Amino acid sequence: MASVVTSRVLSYFLTNLELKPRSRVRVQSVSGSDSKGLPSDSVQMNGASLTGEEEKNGVLIDRGIREKEKTGCQADAWNASLKCGVEKKCVKDVISSHLDVLWDDGYGTKTVKDYFEEAKEMIRPDGGPPRWFCPVECGQPIKDSPVLLFCPGLDGVGSALALHHKALGKVFEVRCLHIPVRDRTPFEGLVTIVEKTVRLEHASSPSKPIYLLGDSFGGCLVLAIAARNPEIDLVVILANPATSFDRSQLQPLFPLSEAWPDGLYNAVPYLLSFIMGDPVKMARVNIDHRLPRRLQIEQLFQNLIALLPCLSDLADIVPKDTLIWKLKLLKSAASYTNSRIHAVKAEVLVLSSGNDYMLPSGDEAQRLKSSLKNCTVRYFKDNGHTILLEDSVNLLTVIKGTGKYRRSRTINFVTDFLPPSMSEFKYGNDELVGLLSFATGSAMFSTLDDGKIVKGLHGVPNEGPVLFVGNHMLMGLEVCSLVLEFLRERNIMVRGVAHPVVLGEREWVSSPEFSFNDWMKVMGAVPVTASNLFKLLSTKSHVLLYPGGARESLHHRGEEYRLFWPDQQEFVRMAARFGATIVPFGTVGEDDIAELVLDYNDLMKIPVLNDCIRNATSSSIRIRWLLSMQCY
Repeated sequence: MASVVTSRVLSYFLTNLELKPRSRVRVQSVSGSDSKGLPSDSVQMNGASLTGEEEKNGVLIDRGIREKEKTGCQADAWNASLKCGVEKKCVKDVISSHLDVLWDDGYGTKTVKDYFEEAKEMIRPDGGPPRWFCPVECGQPIKDSPVLLFCPGLDGVGSALALHHKALGKVFEVRCLHIPVRDRTPFEGLVTIVEKTVRLEHASSPSKPIYLLGDSFGGCLVLAIAARNPEIDLVVILANPATSFDRSQLQPLFPLSEAWPDGLYNAVPYLLSFIMGDPVKMARVNIDHRLPRRLQIEQLFQNLIALLPCLSDLADIVPKDTLIWKLKLLKSAASYTNSRIHAVKAEVLVLSSGNDYMLPSGDEAQRLKSSLKNCTVRYFKDNGHTILLEDSVNLLTVIKGTGKYRRSRTINFVTDFLPPSMSEFKYGNDELVGLLSFATGSAMFSTLDDGKIVKGLHGVPNEGPVLFVGNHMLMGLEVCSLVLEFLRERNIMVRGVAHPVVLGEREWVSSPEFSFNDWMKVMGAVPVTASNLFKLLSTKSHVLLYPGGARESLHHRGEEYRLFWPDQQEFVRMAARFGATIVPFGTVGEDDIAELVLDYNDLMKIPVLNDCIRNATSSSIRIRWLLSMQCY
């Protein structure tokens, strides 16, 4: 944290000297464990080198600082006095232990154009080795946040997380690997660099997981690290990994890269832009979906026009000789990783694109799922190869929705929970349940302390612990409106306890997309267990419980508005222990909007189908029995 403070002070000082840096990062050399706070001009900004440093005794020395020392004693004295004022502040006091409800994750404020601008500044050659840098946009993470190491794709710049810096920086210590354009470190050398950092981080915090995020080529790199270090607690996230490079659709064209005339190479970036990504998806990142359709189309065209001049920068980011080298590097990386993939024991999340014209990412995701012991796949059918730079993929949301975020060896559904951000709330309210809310026109009423019934949720206690106990209607659709209304009106996070089957993985789906079940976890749902209920009430949370459970939401014909509550209410004893306020509520109207044609009794009379139902129910978890055993 001290290096972040120093970086901000130094950059502000240089700005006042009219050197005007454009962005700031923290840079760490691969040969040393110390992190230096550097101004942007020492990171290939405005004509200087990426690190602005020269190696001296194994430590990277900041050239920008040496230039600063030449500017005069008066400026040095001003900076020294300001630095002293900053250093007196206790860093630990400003580190937050949690995120606020509806926090700003910054998604949609950065675009692909920002990525190209950063890349253009960072690719200027300095002769340095591959190195780690920490984007200042990430800021200070919450307390006990794990480390996230990002390994880039074919470009090697390390800025492909530009759209996600602010969100990831709230809950991770983000470090990005930069591989200079003229660097020719072989794949085994890159593995050694990343592996050294991973082992240092593990030695520093052995109880924390280490997140390895690999984009395309970086996917091969992080999988190789996981295979070589099975004893380290790793969470591996792969975005269209290049492990399928030998089966690429473009494999017949790669040998032609060496014969491509230099004069015509400037046309290659425009071809690559359409092969590697979806320009429309890239241009839609910062468009507010609440705008009228006409305004959305206008802004889309403006963004596409602004994006076109940036595509020519690809020729500088990946020049011809570098492209030839990177293609050879990809071939060796895929071969190296695939030969060791059986040794991977880490937790793996694969993000697969449906419109990837460079790699068969969909098929590769299925291969990895069947080859790895602990692999989860999420399929994004409308996205291209550069999925991290395209619209509709908020990386942190995917990590949360798949249950991959944790700060220790095992996930804690209470302490590891990250409340929904404002962008997640808007998407959930508009895209997920917008039509349902419009069709049902739900209204909520509450009772004040004086017994008066008012419209809205003003009668609900602000402070927890609070336990909401109510009845399920058909399919339990009332849950969506209830949770979102508490967020909208009272800024209260209601944690619903749900059947584990609802929140579990859909093993029967070959290419599972990011679904409503995942969004339930983003919005706070946890598996219903006695331990989770205990933890929620002990942390003074607002908890939503339906004692009737799945049987009540899937009731039979003629059972409208009927309660299926057990005789012994297991939750009452636990609520009393923590002095929780129990708020009973009822839901009406939902059972009247539809009439069942076939119910469970009718389905069990159909041959073949009844056997499928018996097999499915026989293997399901008996929540009622499990709760009663845990409570006693």
